[in-house]
Amino acid sequence: MLSRIILQEVESALVRQAAVALVGPRQVGKTTLALEIGQAQDALYLDLENADDRERLKDPVLFLESQEDRLVILDEIHQTPELFQALRGIIDQGRRKKKGKGRFLILGSAAIDLLKQSGESLAGRIAYIEMTPLSVLEIEDTRQMRERLWLRGGFPDAYLAENTAESMLLRKDFIRTYLERDLPMFGPRIPSTTMTRLWTMLANRQGCPLNASELARSLNLSTQSVLRYIDLLSDLLLVRRLPPFHANVGKRLIKSPKIYVRDSGLLHALLGLQSTEQLAGHPVYGASWEGFAIENLLAQLPWPATAYFYRTSAGAEIDLVIERPDRSLWAIEIKRGLSAKLERGFFIACEDLKPTKRFVVHSGEDRYPVTKEVEAIGLAELAELLRTQKTP
Repeated sequence: MLSRIILQEVESALVRQAAVALVGPRQVGKTTLALEIGQAQDALYLDLENADDRERLKDPVLFLESQEDRLVILDEIHQTPELFQALRGIIDQGRRKKKGKGRFLILGSAAIDLLKQSGESLAGRIAYIEMTPLSVLEIEDTRQMRERLWLRGGFPDAYLAENTAESMLLRKDFIRTYLERDLPMFGPRIPSTTMTRLWTMLANRQGCPLNASELARSLNLSTQSVLRYIDLLSDLLLVRRLPPFHANVGKRLIKSPKIYVRDSGLLHALLGLQSTEQLAGHPVYGASWEGFAIENLLAQLPWPATAYFYRTSAGAEIDLVIERPDRSLWAIEIKRGLSAKLERGFFIACEDLKPTKRFVVHSGEDRYPVTKEVEAIGLAELAELLRTQKTP
């Protein structure tokens, strides 16, 4: 079993809070991680997609209060959102008995903001943690394994599959499950053919500014419907909208967010790209690597750092702008090649924003100066810098 960096964060949160919500896409490894934690604590595991386990919670207060000395793992909490209200009273009752920490580990397949809407009553009693697919810091540190992670994506089953063909089938099954089951559960009934087309169109526009009206015309839908469907894909942590960085620089800025299919393996499955040779010959090649790098870096951001891109209508551009907790800016350009050749637009953009640190991420491992202010660096090394919050 692959070791997950987030394990320590979840264990620490259980020490300080009564409840911890671990959210992430289906099959990202939430249940495996929860069971690993639970095994060490003699926890009770309840799968709320299982009718027998839901029946045990017919009177949740009575049942869960009888388990006050154990960690209770509630998997697929979105199946029974009414539980949140009961949990508040149970947690408060436990606090009065000096049993107010590490009571519940809640797993959900939706974004933190979506889960918070159901769990508003638990404010001050719960910590929310997002679990992402595997990152470059959680696999064997070799170029071959990083290339596999990029091609297959970070969902553990797809990454660890016996061969590329099996990995592709697993990813296609994953997409079908979301289209036919999960998307209707969280949002309005949407024809799976329509959502398949939208998802595929977003894949073909990987890393491009979102043009909802153009997508709406292609799908024969209203712009509002397209935006609502993209909201749903975003809430389910399948699509990322990277917002533009707004700065008072006296220039015309691009205002639309850039859109990415978050997992590179799903991106390649949507486009039918099964091998690195097929990927290398496809127009999405560079944008795929860009999205892959962004997801790996953002998975390590220290809270409350935020991420943006920067682009002016004249072509000045930075692929990723990170605003760190101390309000300093890091400018990051992303290049697929082993070299770190930068374009003039990056330097102009840096003059606009005056970032504290300037990096160009490449697909190799070497770290070296490009100019006096810009440093070339490998993806894994920069991800580690962000994770440890160290300033190089």
